[in-house]
Amino acid sequence: DFGRSSELAFVVEPSDDIAVQEQPLILYCQVEGIQPITITWRKNGVMIVDSENAFMLANGSLYVSRFQRVRGDGSSDEGEYDCMAQNHYGLVVSRKAKIQAATMSDFHIHPQNAVVEEGGVARFQCQIHGLPEPVILWHKNSMPVNTDNERYTLLPKGVLQITGLRAEDSGIFHCVATNIANVKFSREARLTVSGSHSTVYKDPMILVGPENLTLTVHQTAVLECIATGNPRPIVSWSRLDGRPIGVEGIQVLGTGNLMISDLTVQHSGIYVCAANKPGTRVRRTAQGSLVVQAPAEFVQHPQSISRPVGTTAIFTCVAQGEPPPQITWLRNGQILETSDHIKLKNNNSTLSIYGINQADEAIYQCLAENSAGSTQASARLTVLWADGLPSPPQGVRAETVSATTIQVSWEKPLQNTKEIIGYVLHIRKAADPVEMEYQEAVSKSTFQQLVTDLEPSTSYSFYIKAYTSRGASKASEVTVVSTLGEVPAMPSLFIKVINSTTVQATWEPSIKLGQHEGFKLYYRKVHLSQYTGPVLLASNVTAYNITHLDASVVYEVKLLAYNQHGDGNSTVRFVSLRETVERTVLNPPCDCMKDEQNNKTSTTGIIIGIHIGVTCIIFCILFLMFGYRGRLLMCKNVQEQLSTPQIPRSQRSATGLVLNGATRRDRDDRDLNGKQLDMNELERLFPASPSQEQQEKGIMSAHSLSAPHDKTQISTLSLDEFSIIEEQPDPLPKNSHGSSPAALAPNHGPANEG
Repeated sequence: DFGRSSELAFVVEPSDDIAVQEQPLILYCQVEGIQPITITWRKNGVMIVDSENAFMLANGSLYVSRFQRVRGDGSSDEGEYDCMAQNHYGLVVSRKAKIQAATMSDFHIHPQNAVVEEGGVARFQCQIHGLPEPVILWHKNSMPVNTDNERYTLLPKGVLQITGLRAEDSGIFHCVATNIANVKFSREARLTVSGSHSTVYKDPMILVGPENLTLTVHQTAVLECIATGNPRPIVSWSRLDGRPIGVEGIQVLGTGNLMISDLTVQHSGIYVCAANKPGTRVRRTAQGSLVVQAPAEFVQHPQSISRPVGTTAIFTCVAQGEPPPQITWLRNGQILETSDHIKLKNNNSTLSIYGINQADEAIYQCLAENSAGSTQASARLTVLWADGLPSPPQGVRAETVSATTIQVSWEKPLQNTKEIIGYVLHIRKAADPVEMEYQEAVSKSTFQQLVTDLEPSTSYSFYIKAYTSRGASKASEVTVVSTLGEVPAMPSLFIKVINSTTVQATWEPSIKLGQHEGFKLYYRKVHLSQYTGPVLLASNVTAYNITHLDASVVYEVKLLAYNQHGDGNSTVRFVSLRETVERTVLNPPCDCMKDEQNNKTSTTGIIIGIHIGVTCIIFCILFLMFGYRGRLLMCKNVQEQLSTPQIPRSQRSATGLVLNGATRRDRDDRDLNGKQLDMNELERLFPASPSQEQQEKGIMSAHSLSAPHDKTQISTLSLDEFSIIEEQPDPLPKNSHGSSPAALAPNHGPANEG
């Protein structure tokens, strides 16, 4: 009984149609399923009662003997028809079929007289409304236009184009509109072809561009584009979004009209017609939009299912179309009402039924509908019920234990308790949807459960089911109870010393605090028992300055959050201002504006000072290395004491000497006081008599020390002939052995290297 044969499904559904006045109309409806099946019809949602004019045939189809758009009583046979089928398992409703009367209005656009020069383009248009869409044909001089002539183009919307006009094209034109309702003729228009073909240059110009069209898939679209110019322009088409138009189903009518057959949704877009002057980039453009709609169709149908009592049933129905279809659910032919245990999700694509029972057994239908059409699909829910299942648990009670705990207790079912293998407690916040429910399993010998980790001041609903190996009992009665309120948690407190008499207490807002109305702040000197406070602060305040404090003592600061249930635990901090006072004494307040100005200039000074310092160090090292080796002594009677050939006194220049970094004045003072130099020091400075070559190299200006490879050797002198004299500015003459230019360079500065 649970196979497809037990379901109720449509084999044939009524379809949209256009009926002819005073003619019979048949709407088809065929159903399969378990008999007996009852079929009824509705028009615009109202049941149709068999009458002489409309009655149901034996196969379930509806027969209308004489269709009338308007009857004598003001009623009409036009409208939306659907058929309903019902059997033992439920009821289904077909798609809605839109029935309209065939009509034809008068022409609201007639062809107009035209005078066009030879070689030009002529265009005539007729426009008329009708159901179904009238077919428009053209006549010239009361004869049908020869459509085999490639210069004549007939467009479906009642347009006649004639290109490359000739004298024989002149004549009288009119159009004929035909459909199942009527045949109508337009007014006549005369075409006159004047003169001969002109050779005057004319810029390309688009006479008529494409219109905006809205069509349905599989129809044919014709985008008109007619252009003139001399030379004759070339017409081309493109899409504004740059995508290729393609070639399949694409055809050019006449000299530039674009026809697209068997439309799909992908053909939607903006089409651009361009008239190009041959061999140049001169062009004119016009554009029109094409919207292709697709009626709703199912991607995924709902499937019939069987579920035990108390479980969850889920139906999925996915449809597509353009524009996207709206989905509606029916239960046994009636609009499905959502409730706590019936939910629609994912834009109505998913139907969930929680905690199903016998009353939920029905046929559920998914209707998908958009402006292009509608469709429906159905599925049946079978609720499984085994004999001998336990009755619902009795006496369910819930008692609040704390802010986060509730104890639930119950009693055994009254019937069929032997096969019970356990109980399931269903828990949900009273304000939450059914799908947020969760369960806790309990052994068969336990009749109470402590539910923990709940939220304070929150209402919860509870019910129990007894389970056997063959299924679950029906749900017990639902009980609702609230948890106790809870005081807020401890806030995080931080203390910052502002100055010698002020501290700032700050704390962080946190969801962990829970619901709180505000904060209470206390403070005191640690050696006192009495607090100052409480200072009441709003829940959005996160800082408070405590002023007029004594810098010589330690303070205790306490902060807590409170709500309607009482005060929470407090956070305590200790703070001393003594260190701040001591720092203030050791580091008096600065002139911040002056310091800021100094800081702006000090950076540059520091950089310059570093460069100068490094440079000085480098030069000092160089002078110490080379200056120590190049000290010169000029002594009295040095010419007579040297063993090498003598240089005339007039050619020698005395050179000053600085010993051990002392100044000349210090040295002169020591000579005047008769202070004797250490002989060992003199011997170290002036070794024994060198060779003649070394002596000759030694008679040079102190400026020869600048040559890095020169070594000056001086003969030892007796102390009574030793003296320190001032440096002479005159340069040394060139020695007899041709000293190097570096040795004979003019003096550019003092020789002493102190």
